[in-house]
Parts: sequence; structure tokens; C-alpha cells
Amino acid sequence: MAKFEQKLTDLLRPAVEETGKTLLGIEFISAGNNSVLRLFIDHENGINVDDCAEVSRQAGALLDVEDPISSEYSLEVSSPGVDRPLFELAHFQAVIGETVNVKLSLPLNGRRKFKGPLVAVDKDTLIVEVDSIDYELVFKNVDKANLVAKL
Repeated sequence: MAKFEQKLTDLLRPAVEETGKTLLGIEFISAGNNSVLRLFIDHENGINVDDCAEVSRQAGALLDVEDPISSEYSLEVSSPGVDRPLFELAHFQAVIGETVNVKLSLPLNGRRKFKGPLVAVDKDTLIVEVDSIDYELVFKNVDKANLVAKL
């Protein structure tokens, strides 16, 4: 996770937890005046529109006070959905055996995108099988990852 996104996660996590929800992670998509700060939240009973609105109000108030983003942006709060984003090692450990999409910041063996079953998580390394080959992906090099929805 980028340093800036980690800072935002650390700032927002307590505010989200005050609502009884879990902050899975965030995405900040910088695009000038069209930038987006997206929060992914979860709860053991699922997430509905009212939950997203409640977290949006709570997080929005904190962001207005702390003002950690100097440019204009839109705040979006979302459930993780069926193609759940994976932000932390614990998220990967929970889906061992499932198919994942992983995009790396720096290429490994000439490629940055890996899609296949998550075979294991070993310390800070993800082992993903692609075309019958196990690739060892260093977690620090993961730019973006998500669970592949079962059809």
C-alpha cells in the first residue's frame, strides 16, 4: 500500500470502527479535480446503502477537519462486493485456495499481472499458481489485488 494511502487508512480506521463497521482498505485515484477517495467497508451482517451513508458522514466530517488531501476529490464508500479487494496479508490468508487477480508495482519475470489460485501465504510472500507454475509474489510489490468472483 502506498504511504499516502496508509496514512489515510490510519486516519479513517477509528472513525469507521466507531460506526461498528470494518475498514477493509482504501483507494485514492488522483485525477486532478476528479480525484476519488474510495473506502471499502464490511460488517459480519453485510453492508447496505444506509451503512455506506453513515460511514460517509463520519469519514467526511473527519476529512473536513483534518484536511489530508489538498486537491478536490469525491468520497465514495462501498461494500467490497463479490470481487472483494485484498489490501492486507490477513485478507489473503482468508482466501487461500480461491482465485485472485494480483497486479504488481514492479514486474516479476517480465509480467505484472497474475491471475490464479492463491496457493499459500508465507510470511510476506503470496504464492499464486498461473498456468501450473507457482509464482512467489512479495506482498510489498503488490499494487492492487482482488478476489475473482465465482460464477
